[in-house]
Amino acid sequence: MVQPHSLMRRTAFFVTVCWLTLQVLTLLCAALQASAQDHPFYLHKDDRVVFYGDSITEQGRYVAFVESYVATHFPELNVRFINAGWAGEWVVGGGGGKVDQRLARDVVANKPTVATFMLGMNDAAYQDFDPAFFDVYTKGYQHLLDTLRQGLPNLRITLLEPSPFDDVTRPPQYALHDGGYNKVIVRYGQFVRELARQQHVEVIDMNTPLVAVLEKARLADSALAEKIIPDRIHPSAAGGLVMAAALLEAWNAPAVVSAVEIDASRVRLQHQENTRTTGLQNKPTLSWTQEDNALPMPFDLKDDVLALVLRSSNIVESLDQQLLKVTGLPAPKYALKIDGEEIGTWTREELTRGVNLALLTTPMLKQALTVYAFSGRLHSVRMAQWQGVQVALQDETSSHVSEAVAALNALENELIAQRKSAAVLTAHHYELLPRSN
Repeated sequence: MVQPHSLMRRTAFFVTVCWLTLQVLTLLCAALQASAQDHPFYLHKDDRVVFYGDSITEQGRYVAFVESYVATHFPELNVRFINAGWAGEWVVGGGGGKVDQRLARDVVANKPTVATFMLGMNDAAYQDFDPAFFDVYTKGYQHLLDTLRQGLPNLRITLLEPSPFDDVTRPPQYALHDGGYNKVIVRYGQFVRELARQQHVEVIDMNTPLVAVLEKARLADSALAEKIIPDRIHPSAAGGLVMAAALLEAWNAPAVVSAVEIDASRVRLQHQENTRTTGLQNKPTLSWTQEDNALPMPFDLKDDVLALVLRSSNIVESLDQQLLKVTGLPAPKYALKIDGEEIGTWTREELTRGVNLALLTTPMLKQALTVYAFSGRLHSVRMAQWQGVQVALQDETSSHVSEAVAALNALENELIAQRKSAAVLTAHHYELLPRSN
């Protein structure tokens, strides 16, 4: 028989443990909330962002993902994006003109509040490390930043360490004495990091994350891994996603698209995050209406290369969590319908643990892909206006040149408005149906 005083001691101990656990959880939640407040998303309302670089930037792969993410997660910010990448660019300039001309025309004239810079792939000249080329790079980068400080003293700058030359999925092609061209590129990136520290600006490593994905992908599917950076220089859309993810994570992009937890046995909403859940009922089946504050990442689920990248990275965990958790379900298996369309089936145990809807063909993913498509169309119009007309025809005297620029600017504004409309968030009806098999 348990003595009364012994029982009292055990009860007191249990109460104390529960109290301490509650205090720890409370402090942890407070810490997480404080962290989110202390590290808000990097971009502000009405920011104008210029992406400056060479052909890796010009092709717009990582830029499109960044644009689409902001358009679908922070539409209220009304951020404007300008791609100022030019193929063949060096830190001293290139086909678009010398660096001073480029900075004045393509950066300062656009009056950005934020600018990113990624240069280096061409600057190392596709050969073994050469101190002379490196000297041009270091002095040129310093000049670039000094010039920007004069023209745009309040500009928020993010330097990007140059993305990799793919020496992973194929044998090294250049700089054989240095162990491959990417090792030369990494040395250039180390300088960029040190320069950013000296200049007190943001810096993001675009090399290491993509190399890590290449290495893991090669082990899983060597032939498909080669398509992440098909020509070893210019990333595919899947490779651009890795770069965009690195930038967005550094800019404190939230991982959660939305999160909902429901206790089916009590028909009670236990938790919701970044969404508004209404109309929860269990007659005749568990159903509710959910209006999220964001859309999932625009992943093309038919893209095998992108699927390989997702399996070889933590991008889904870090940027694309659209979570649904349902406890207290009586049946062993359930199907989820959204707006009357079946999305998938899960066991009771899987739903209890929680599932991520972001990688399923939901109405929300379809909407995100529509927004992403607008980003591609905008890129084509911007390049036509800037490189195709403004720069290429700058010496023409015809009034039609300025008319063409104005017309393309108007088209760009129309597409931005259409993308904004395409990103408007709507409510969706959810229903969980028991399945016999």
